[in-house]
Amino acid sequence: MRKRYLFPALALGIIIAASLWLFGQTIPKASLPVLTTSAGQSPDVTTVNIILEEAGIGYDYCDVPTPEILADGVGLGDRESEPGFHVEINTDLSRFKKGTPYRTVIMAIGASLKGMGASGLTVEAEEARLKKLLDYCEANKIFVIAMHIGGESKRGAPGSDNERMIDTVAPRANLLIVTRDGNKDGRFTRIATQKNIPLIEVKNALEIVDLMKKIFL
Repeated sequence: MRKRYLFPALALGIIIAASLWLFGQTIPKASLPVLTTSAGQSPDVTTVNIILEEAGIGYDYCDVPTPEILADGVGLGDRESEPGFHVEINTDLSRFKKGTPYRTVIMAIGASLKGMGASGLTVEAEEARLKKLLDYCEANKIFVIAMHIGGESKRGAPGSDNERMIDTVAPRANLLIVTRDGNKDGRFTRIATQKNIPLIEVKNALEIVDLMKKIFL
């Protein structure tokens, strides 16, 4: 697996203290294997993948999974990347053989019209795809972690592309992880309170590395 680094400090093994804010809940546990994907096709999912690599957690990645792809489990049915469709298989196959059902899906929330266009999607099509994926996760008891780590740049006015991705995914997640600057207006706090979803607020993406260890390991 090609090694990517979130910050040089991590590569040097420098430990930086985290300041997590957990709203009224203990840190929940999630199970492997895990699939990462994007909700809105922004590059933020790349940061999520790097976070998992730094935490030593194997994962599979698909930018536009459907319920059918998710149902194929670890290895994603041996699908290969092609224009408009990207996959990475980084799950430890010595622990989880191909076809093992995913127990967790991590969705990185953030809209990119360029990213959606490259995948042949409109905002409406992406919303519809995500709803079907969430339906499948709910029906099959797959734990959904929704991450919003793009900060203020991945927020917007009500009805904007970014807010529509939040509307689609956040209220149906089992766990919300957000950066503090993306929750200045308390929107994720309100969603978490209304839907009784554990919410973890972090100062920056670096803090999520240790958090992932606590959640998965």
